[in-house]
Amino acid sequence: MIEAISNILTAFGLSTSAGLNAYVPLLTVALLARFTDLIALSSPWDTLENPWIIGLLVVLLAIEVLADKIVGIDHINDAIQTFVRPAAGAVLFAASSHTISDVHPVLALACGLLLAGGVHAVKATVRPVVSATTAGLGNPIISTAEDVIAVTVSLTAIIVPALMLLIVLAVAWLVWRLLRRRAPSAL
Repeated sequence: MIEAISNILTAFGLSTSAGLNAYVPLLTVALLARFTDLIALSSPWDTLENPWIIGLLVVLLAIEVLADKIVGIDHINDAIQTFVRPAAGAVLFAASSHTISDVHPVLALACGLLLAGGVHAVKATVRPVVSATTAGLGNPIISTAEDVIAVTVSLTAIIVPALMLLIVLAVAWLVWRLLRRRAPSAL
Protein backbone atom coordinates (compact mmCIF):
# COMPACT_ATOMS: atom_id res chain seq x y z
CA MET A 1 0.00 0.00 0.00
CA ILE A 2 2.79 2.42 0.90
CA GLU A 3 4.60 1.63 -2.35
CA ALA A 4 1.43 2.33 -4.34
CA ILE A 5 0.98 5.71 -2.63
CA SER A 6 4.66 6.49 -3.17
CA ASN A 7 4.34 5.63 -6.88
CA ILE A 8 1.28 7.86 -7.26
CA LEU A 9 3.02 10.77 -5.52
CA THR A 10 6.01 10.30 -7.82
CA ALA A 11 3.69 10.28 -10.82
CA PHE A 12 1.96 13.47 -9.66
CA GLY A 13 5.29 15.24 -9.11
CA LEU A 14 6.78 14.23 -12.45
CA SER A 15 3.64 15.15 -14.38
CA THR A 16 3.48 18.52 -12.67
CA SER A 17 7.13 19.14 -13.48
CA ALA A 18 6.44 18.32 -17.13
CA GLY A 19 4.05 21.26 -17.23
CA LEU A 20 7.02 23.58 -16.70
CA ASN A 21 9.53 21.77 -18.89
CA ALA A 22 8.64 18.52 -20.64
CA TYR A 23 12.18 17.32 -21.10
CA VAL A 24 13.55 17.75 -17.56
CA PRO A 25 11.43 15.02 -15.95
CA LEU A 26 11.62 12.79 -19.03
CA LEU A 27 15.41 12.98 -19.04
CA THR A 28 15.55 12.57 -15.25
CA VAL A 29 13.45 9.41 -15.42
CA ALA A 30 15.41 8.10 -18.40
CA LEU A 31 18.80 8.60 -16.75
CA LEU A 32 17.75 7.29 -13.35
CA ALA A 33 16.07 4.25 -14.90
CA ARG A 34 19.13 3.49 -17.01
CA PHE A 35 21.86 4.08 -14.43
CA THR A 36 20.25 3.49 -11.00
CA ASP A 37 17.73 1.30 -9.22
CA LEU A 38 15.57 4.26 -8.18
CA ILE A 39 13.19 3.74 -11.09
CA ALA A 40 12.28 0.53 -12.87
CA LEU A 41 10.31 1.14 -16.05
CA SER A 42 8.15 -1.60 -17.47
CA SER A 43 7.41 -2.06 -21.15
CA PRO A 44 6.71 0.07 -23.23
CA TRP A 45 8.00 2.88 -20.99
CA ASP A 46 11.46 1.27 -20.74
CA THR A 47 12.11 2.71 -24.21
CA LEU A 48 13.09 5.90 -22.36
CA GLU A 49 16.25 4.09 -21.24
CA ASN A 50 17.50 3.67 -24.81
CA PRO A 51 20.71 5.67 -25.39
CA TRP A 52 19.28 7.18 -28.59
CA ILE A 53 16.19 8.38 -26.72
CA ILE A 54 18.36 9.82 -23.94
CA GLY A 55 20.47 11.63 -26.56
CA LEU A 56 17.34 12.99 -28.22
CA LEU A 57 16.01 14.20 -24.86
CA VAL A 58 19.31 16.00 -24.17
CA VAL A 59 19.07 17.81 -27.53
CA LEU A 60 15.40 18.69 -27.01
CA LEU A 61 16.13 19.93 -23.48
CA ALA A 62 18.95 22.17 -24.77
CA ILE A 63 16.64 23.63 -27.43
CA GLU A 64 13.85 24.14 -24.88
CA VAL A 65 16.14 25.84 -22.35
CA LEU A 66 17.58 28.22 -24.95
CA ALA A 67 14.28 28.98 -26.71
CA ASP A 68 12.55 29.71 -23.43
CA LYS A 69 15.07 32.45 -22.57
CA ILE A 70 14.63 34.54 -25.73
CA VAL A 71 11.77 37.03 -25.81
CA GLY A 72 9.35 36.31 -28.62
CA ILE A 73 10.74 32.86 -29.29
CA ASP A 74 9.61 31.83 -25.81
CA HIS A 75 5.99 32.50 -26.80
CA ILE A 76 6.37 30.42 -29.96
CA ASN A 77 7.99 27.71 -27.85
CA ASP A 78 5.07 27.82 -25.40
CA ALA A 79 2.64 27.41 -28.29
CA ILE A 80 4.52 24.32 -29.49
CA GLN A 81 4.85 23.00 -25.95
CA THR A 82 1.06 23.22 -25.51
CA PHE A 83 0.98 19.78 -27.12
CA VAL A 84 4.32 18.41 -25.89
CA ARG A 85 4.09 19.13 -22.15
CA PRO A 86 0.70 17.48 -21.53
CA ALA A 87 1.80 14.46 -23.59
CA ALA A 88 5.02 14.22 -21.56
CA GLY A 89 2.99 14.49 -18.35
CA ALA A 90 0.74 11.67 -19.50
CA VAL A 91 3.69 9.43 -20.34
CA LEU A 92 5.44 10.23 -17.06
CA PHE A 93 2.34 9.56 -14.97
CA ALA A 94 1.72 6.22 -16.62
CA ALA A 95 5.38 5.20 -16.66
CA SER A 96 6.28 6.17 -13.11
CA SER A 97 3.19 5.13 -11.21
CA HIS A 98 3.23 1.48 -12.30
CA THR A 99 -0.38 2.10 -13.16
CA ILE A 100 -0.40 -0.36 -16.00
CA SER A 101 -1.15 -3.09 -13.47
CA ASP A 102 -2.88 -1.02 -10.77
CA VAL A 103 -5.06 1.48 -12.63
CA HIS A 104 -6.44 1.58 -16.11
CA PRO A 105 -3.78 3.07 -18.44
CA VAL A 106 -6.24 5.56 -19.92
CA LEU A 107 -6.94 6.96 -16.45
CA ALA A 108 -3.21 7.26 -15.75
CA LEU A 109 -2.60 9.01 -19.07
CA ALA A 110 -5.54 11.36 -18.45
CA CYS A 111 -4.25 12.29 -14.99
CA GLY A 112 -0.81 13.13 -16.33
CA LEU A 113 -2.29 15.03 -19.25
CA LEU A 114 -4.45 17.16 -16.96
CA LEU A 115 -1.68 17.86 -14.45
CA ALA A 116 0.95 18.86 -16.98
CA GLY A 117 -1.60 20.66 -19.13
CA GLY A 118 -2.87 22.66 -16.15
CA VAL A 119 0.61 23.75 -15.09
CA HIS A 120 1.48 24.61 -18.69
CA ALA A 121 -1.72 26.66 -19.06
CA VAL A 122 -0.81 28.73 -16.01
CA LYS A 123 2.76 29.19 -17.28
CA ALA A 124 1.61 30.17 -20.77
CA THR A 125 -0.87 32.65 -19.29
CA VAL A 126 1.61 34.29 -16.93
CA ARG A 127 4.55 34.54 -19.32
CA PRO A 128 3.05 37.24 -21.62
CA VAL A 129 2.27 39.32 -18.52
CA VAL A 130 5.90 39.00 -17.39
CA SER A 131 7.06 39.99 -20.88
CA ALA A 132 4.80 43.02 -20.96
CA THR A 133 5.56 44.27 -17.45
CA THR A 134 9.34 43.81 -17.67
CA ALA A 135 9.84 44.62 -21.37
CA GLY A 136 11.08 41.04 -21.73
CA LEU A 137 13.91 41.43 -19.22
CA GLY A 138 12.15 39.17 -16.69
CA ASN A 139 11.70 36.26 -19.10
CA PRO A 140 15.16 34.69 -18.69
CA ILE A 141 14.88 35.03 -14.90
CA ILE A 142 11.43 33.44 -14.78
CA SER A 143 12.47 30.75 -17.25
CA THR A 144 15.54 29.87 -15.20
CA ALA A 145 13.41 29.69 -12.05
CA GLU A 146 10.98 27.37 -13.87
CA ASP A 147 13.85 25.12 -14.95
CA VAL A 148 15.22 24.96 -11.40
CA ILE A 149 11.74 24.17 -10.05
CA ALA A 150 11.28 21.46 -12.70
CA VAL A 151 14.58 19.79 -11.76
CA THR A 152 13.87 20.10 -8.02
CA VAL A 153 10.33 18.73 -8.30
CA SER A 154 11.45 15.89 -10.58
CA LEU A 155 14.20 14.75 -8.24
CA THR A 156 12.05 15.22 -5.14
CA ALA A 157 9.22 13.24 -6.69
CA ILE A 158 11.56 10.32 -7.30
CA ILE A 159 13.82 10.40 -4.25
CA VAL A 160 11.39 11.58 -1.54
CA PRO A 161 7.85 11.18 -2.92
CA ALA A 162 6.27 11.77 0.50
CA LEU A 163 7.68 15.29 0.37
CA MET A 164 5.56 15.83 -2.75
CA LEU A 165 2.45 15.45 -0.59
CA LEU A 166 3.70 18.21 1.70
CA ILE A 167 4.51 20.41 -1.29
CA VAL A 168 1.06 19.84 -2.80
CA LEU A 169 -0.61 20.64 0.54
CA ALA A 170 1.51 23.79 0.95
CA VAL A 171 0.68 25.01 -2.55
CA ALA A 172 -3.03 24.24 -2.03
CA TRP A 173 -2.96 26.18 1.23
CA LEU A 174 -1.24 29.17 -0.45
CA VAL A 175 -3.77 29.17 -3.30
CA TRP A 176 -6.62 28.96 -0.81
CA ARG A 177 -5.20 31.93 1.15
CA LEU A 178 -4.77 33.99 -2.01
CA LEU A 179 -8.29 33.23 -3.20
CA ARG A 180 -9.70 33.95 0.23
CA ARG A 181 -8.00 37.37 0.32
CA ARG A 182 -9.27 38.24 -3.14
CA ALA A 183 -12.84 37.12 -2.45
CA PRO A 184 -15.17 40.03 -1.66
CA SER A 185 -16.39 40.20 1.88
CA ALA A 186 -19.83 38.69 2.44
CA LEU A 187 -20.68 41.37 5.00
